[in-house]
Amino acid sequence: MEIYRPKRRHTRTVYIGQVPVGGGHPVSVQSMTNTDTRDIEATVAQIKRLEEAGCEIIRVAVPDTEAAKKLGKIKKRIGLPLVADIHFDYRLALIAMDEGVDGLRINPGNIGDRCRVEEVVKKAVDYKIPIRIGVNAGSLKKELLEKYGGATPEAMVESAAHHVKILEELGFYDIIISLKASDVMRTVRAYQLASERFPYPLHLGVTEAGSPGAGTVKSAIGIGGLLLQGIGDTIRVSLTGDPVEEVKVGWQILKSLNLRQRGVEIISCPTCGRCEINLEDILRQVEERTIAIKKPLKIAVMGCVVNGPGEAREADLGIAGGRGMGLIFKNGQVVKKVSEDRLVEEFLKELDQMENIVDGGNER
Repeated sequence: MEIYRPKRRHTRTVYIGQVPVGGGHPVSVQSMTNTDTRDIEATVAQIKRLEEAGCEIIRVAVPDTEAAKKLGKIKKRIGLPLVADIHFDYRLALIAMDEGVDGLRINPGNIGDRCRVEEVVKKAVDYKIPIRIGVNAGSLKKELLEKYGGATPEAMVESAAHHVKILEELGFYDIIISLKASDVMRTVRAYQLASERFPYPLHLGVTEAGSPGAGTVKSAIGIGGLLLQGIGDTIRVSLTGDPVEEVKVGWQILKSLNLRQRGVEIISCPTCGRCEINLEDILRQVEERTIAIKKPLKIAVMGCVVNGPGEAREADLGIAGGRGMGLIFKNGQVVKKVSEDRLVEEFLKELDQMENIVDGGNER
């Protein structure tokens, strides 16, 4: 069956460590630690959890010189490209580069005068370190707010353009751009304008999106809506709480658009009056058993005979329930008909066998 996916806009390729961003390469998933960067042990431990969840690029806050000087030790203990997040003090970016980071994020609204940006860029050229120009609606310069009557998408793009021009004039082109706001429509419009204006890869995100509930919805609409238009080369979902959830949501967005595949995709019906098995309990058990699987598998857990068999047949492995019993499908074929009390047990046996024969790797 044909797989439908968005046609992506072509951009320049920029490497963050060994991860290519833009140029038609896979859309990468990023996150940011919420530990104190000065606490090396806590930061490294969180980064390793994020990597296990599927994070491909990690960013850390650099609030002061002490944090900047810890970056080298953190870098040596992790497997992900490390990006230093710099605000206000350009000298922290200089230290971070000396410590061996793989990328910088600077906010043009608060990094300071051109001479400071130039000093950062010159060292980035020497170290071959890419720079993300990270524009936030909440920190635009006063003159832009006055010119446009607020933090409009046009003001955000002009802010980015000003700093892109500085970098280009210095012969620097390893640039990534982000233009984030906390509301979806302003964010989407800013990225649309940027995609028309700049040849550089775009880092997508709705900033300060909120809790895992509301923030997931806003991020899925904003990030997903842009990806559907072919806009975006790397993403970070911003949620309050454990950043591992950001990575999970990021992968779900990419998987839903057929842009990437990693781990198990579970299809389950919403249940209705036709459901005659305890589908919620079955689904919970299946989720618990499959959460650690990284190989791409499509699993269907369906509760009735209306759509159940059809959906289950299209999955790698599926359950279609009936009155007190269920069918187990594998690669489109019924392999077992069992009673409800044995359904999960028999399903897991089939899953174990399938795991042993699925090709390795995190993508297909």
